Amino acid sequence: MMKQEVLSQPMTRDLPNNLNGNLRSRLMRWETLLMVFVVIAFFTNTQISPYFLDPWSLSDATFNFTEKAIIALPMALLIIARDIDLSVASTIALASVAMGFANTMGLDPAGLVAVGTGVGLIAGFVNGWLITKFDIPAIVVTIGTMSLYRGIAYIVLGDGVYRNYPDGFAFFGQGYVWGVLSFEFVLFLVLAAIFGVLLHKTTFGRRIYAIGNNPTAALFSGINVKRHRLFLFTLVGMFAGIAAVLLTSRIGSTRPSIAMGWELEIITMVVLGGVNILGGAGSILGVFIAVFLMGLVTFGMGLMNVPGIVMSIFTGLLLILVIGTPIVWRRILTMRKARTNTRRR
Repeated sequence: MMKQEVLSQPMTRDLPNNLNGNLRSRLMRWETLLMVFVVIAFFTNTQISPYFLDPWSLSDATFNFTEKAIIALPMALLIIARDIDLSVASTIALASVAMGFANTMGLDPAGLVAVGTGVGLIAGFVNGWLITKFDIPAIVVTIGTMSLYRGIAYIVLGDGVYRNYPDGFAFFGQGYVWGVLSFEFVLFLVLAAIFGVLLHKTTFGRRIYAIGNNPTAALFSGINVKRHRLFLFTLVGMFAGIAAVLLTSRIGSTRPSIAMGWELEIITMVVLGGVNILGGAGSILGVFIAVFLMGLVTFGMGLMNVPGIVMSIFTGLLLILVIGTPIVWRRILTMRKARTNTRRR
């Protein structure tokens, strides 16, 4: 009976103690707001540059967010389950360096893809194993491995650079499937659909929400919480490896500083999409829309020649705003309710 109660918890953007509302109305309200901002950003970009509406220009815009968005999909599941991985950008660097080294050994493109994906998977598994085996908070472990993985990349490559990847390898980050649709973008669309079904239409997805709402209750209902957490960390690491393949293929080289600071942008995409940073709530559709919103905003800043440091400041402020506003608003409502109850007494 307890298992059915835990797995049937509504899946909304609000905190676990507010999960009894109407799912569809709450999701549509947040997602509609995001869509309004997408339309505003799209219209603004058309005013900034007359070339923005060119199909190839729009295609180029997708390269600004595709690799990050691919990691944001499993990251959304991880955060819903009350965990977080801050080492994804360093995992990309480690996987890219591993591919560069393998390339010097004469590996073909398929082998390079296997190396990059495999290294990411192993890095994610190490994160999950340390967290679940020793009950160390995820934020502590992944901050440590963030430095560890990046440090290994610098030890192996130093100030050097790996280049001269085989011609066939370039397709993954530069190739087009049909017309202006790049391989990266089509891959993201397919993965978004898969993760949407996985999270919202399967027992596994319901278990993720149950763990995020109340890990103890989920455990007593028969869910192997540690196994699910280990799987999610491994999944995030694997997708960081896939992103490393795409990014390395797109720029055609490897440096230890590759993807520096991406973890902040990826988490911002997830939280902006309505995933509760405290776990237990969120949707893939919201993350999907937020990805396009951030992509349009950063592309528009690029059209205006805004420096990269300003973009970083904007991303940081946006993350604080998205996380802080609901918390502050909830406290205001609680104070008002307390005052009302006091007056009635």
